[in-house]
Amino acid sequence: MTSTTGHETRIEADPQLPTIRIVREFDAPQERVFRAWIEPELVARWLGPDDLDMKIDTWEARTGGHYRYSMHREGQEVAAFYGSFHEVRPATRLVQTFTFEGVPDGVSLDTATFEPAGEGRTRVTVLSVVDSLTARDAILASGMEHGVVDGYRKLDALLAGS
Repeated sequence: MTSTTGHETRIEADPQLPTIRIVREFDAPQERVFRAWIEPELVARWLGPDDLDMKIDTWEARTGGHYRYSMHREGQEVAAFYGSFHEVRPATRLVQTFTFEGVPDGVSLDTATFEPAGEGRTRVTVLSVVDSLTARDAILASGMEHGVVDGYRKLDALLAGS
């Protein structure tokens, strides 16, 4: 899918592995993109679909830290997520677990890498690993693509300063 900036959001699932790979470029340096990924006041402005508001309950983006946030529509909580930050390597790598409270046995291990993609640009690759192809397929069928694409479009606007 392509955003208004012309950057395609690639969401790939290897048919043989329980993984999802998301690749996207942003028109901002690595440090700014990474900061938008770990600072709670910035994360709350872009993460998730357009029709939901995010409320962060706890956010400790440091190696060994943890988080919990919920998504709301018209003041009502519709979903909540939590996890742990396993590695926070400034401007280059973020490793965390991700769990939807509605499916507490379904833990994803997500590794985001941030790398230069030309002058003032950053490529972010997120690799999510789950415990089965069934779990991976359920995530893909959940509408996650909609939330990812909307969120990255909002991140484009945030990075552009609007």
